[in-house]
Amino acid sequence: MRRRAPELRNLLLPALLLALAAGGMAWAAGRGLLAERIWAGATALVLGLLVLHILSSLRRGEFGLDLIAALAMATALVFGENLAGAIVALMFTGGEALEAFAQRRAAREMSALLARVPRTAARYENGRLADIPLDALRPGDRLLVRRGEVVPVDGTLDSALAALDQSALTGEALPVRRARGEEVMSGATNAGDAFDLVASHAAADSTYAGIVRLVAAAQQSKAPMVRLADRYALGFLALTLVIAGAAWAFSGDPIRLLAVLVIATPCPLILAVPVAIISGISRCARRGVLVKDGGALERLANLRTVLIDKTGTLTGGRPKLVAITVGGGLAPDEVLRLAASLDQASAHVVASALVEAAGARGLTLASPDDINEEPGAGLTGRVEGHEVAVGGWGFVAARLAASALDPQVVAGRAAWAGRPGTVVVAVAVDGALAGALLLADAVREEAQAVLGALREMGVARLILATGDETGRAEAIAAGLGFDAVLSNMTPQDKAAAVAAERAGGPVMMIGDGVNDAPALAAADIGVAMGGRGSAAASEAASIVVLVDKLDRLIDAMAIARRSRAIAVQSVVAGIGLSTLGMIAAAFGLLAPVEGALLQELIDVAVILNALRALRAPRAEAKG
Repeated sequence: MRRRAPELRNLLLPALLLALAAGGMAWAAGRGLLAERIWAGATALVLGLLVLHILSSLRRGEFGLDLIAALAMATALVFGENLAGAIVALMFTGGEALEAFAQRRAAREMSALLARVPRTAARYENGRLADIPLDALRPGDRLLVRRGEVVPVDGTLDSALAALDQSALTGEALPVRRARGEEVMSGATNAGDAFDLVASHAAADSTYAGIVRLVAAAQQSKAPMVRLADRYALGFLALTLVIAGAAWAFSGDPIRLLAVLVIATPCPLILAVPVAIISGISRCARRGVLVKDGGALERLANLRTVLIDKTGTLTGGRPKLVAITVGGGLAPDEVLRLAASLDQASAHVVASALVEAAGARGLTLASPDDINEEPGAGLTGRVEGHEVAVGGWGFVAARLAASALDPQVVAGRAAWAGRPGTVVVAVAVDGALAGALLLADAVREEAQAVLGALREMGVARLILATGDETGRAEAIAAGLGFDAVLSNMTPQDKAAAVAAERAGGPVMMIGDGVNDAPALAAADIGVAMGGRGSAAASEAASIVVLVDKLDRLIDAMAIARRSRAIAVQSVVAGIGLSTLGMIAAAFGLLAPVEGALLQELIDVAVILNALRALRAPRAEAKG
């Protein structure tokens, strides 16, 4: 019944509660026949929907708990034990309502997360701008891409210069510059001033749309995972049929058969597993990790291989200041303070990184004056009476005399220039080269601890999968204990790598960019770093880390393992008690309604135990 229309599923549980109450009132008023009809009608409604779902599942080769519940309800109707049948229907529908609750909550969270995805583009029409839907764009349309907007379609730059953040597409954190006539990919973010773009493709045929199609293909090709509860179903069904058949055969009383089936309805499975899993999902949400469904939480507890993207995942996804070289004049902090003061006037990602670095060092920034920015190259201005220039080496050097190039700074810049994945920012003060600042996309501080924790949790293979060139990828991976480093990876390559690793057991893929989305969809568990990651990655993944902290994933894995252990404990205890009840029913010690009520007591016990997954363990609570 998991595939019923949401509207019908939402109404079914209240309808059953109402039917039970109405039947009870009719029975109390002495109208037993009416009560029986009400309970029978409620049971038949659930049974009819359940049979349709079972037939659909069997055509797909799936088998689960539904068949046991259907046998109990059908047998109750055949032998006129309608109250017992209605109770079974209520418990079965209640379990599904719990799962539906978790899925609706995850859907609401995802809707809020993806609300930032652009749906329109600014197109020039008769000399004016008009916002139009993306699907209305056509090749040849001239568009305006504003600062901070995502490029909506592939096209050709029709402005002098554009600064683009392509990290979501290529995995490289540092921005790139494009000149007039060069190609611009959809999915990149405008990191500089607004520019004009001539569309070369329709939105449906652009780079971003192609990656979305890869995501859809990966999701369709992924083999379905067997749910925890369903794995117990076949054995429990066989045990139930043996006991029920033996009770009928030896006693000749068909009511004993019904009593066994009623108490055998696997409510511990139907209820305990969803309660424990939903409790785990709720605890993950408190830690900033959105788990979209119960199946994802179950799979999170049992992993063998983890593939990790670099930019925005293993690294912070933004350039950070890692070194400063200065000449014989100003101190390093003063060079940084003057550069960051001027960079307050720029929205460039490198400028923001310098401002952040100055703040981290506790430096007091001044207000700049007479600012002149060349988008993507650098800017000049006055800071506390000093003439300051900050930008690329060529931008700053072009404004200085040869004699003003401090040899110590020049040497420092030369030593850094060949390092992959870095950028050197030159700083001139009052017409002299004052220093050079090295920025790089650094490995997260918690990365080493996270990788070690994954090993301790039983992950056998750790793989770095990145679009970066080999030298940069190996430099980042050095000392982190990866079993393999895959470089120069396209979105198709990452999805293929996930498929290849799945032969060795369940695979997790962790990423944040559009280029990671196909691999996230193909993996048994796709984890998107959603704090600053792309909407495509968040949509393709089954788990989204909503805060920019990789170690929250370890918290989620610990919660998943505890929730699964509690669910299994509840199931084993519940089935054990149900088995004892079946044996008592087989010997005629329990009537069908008594068996249904006993099953309710068992349900309460396993639900209370399953709710322990909602609480933090003692060690965590003290911490």
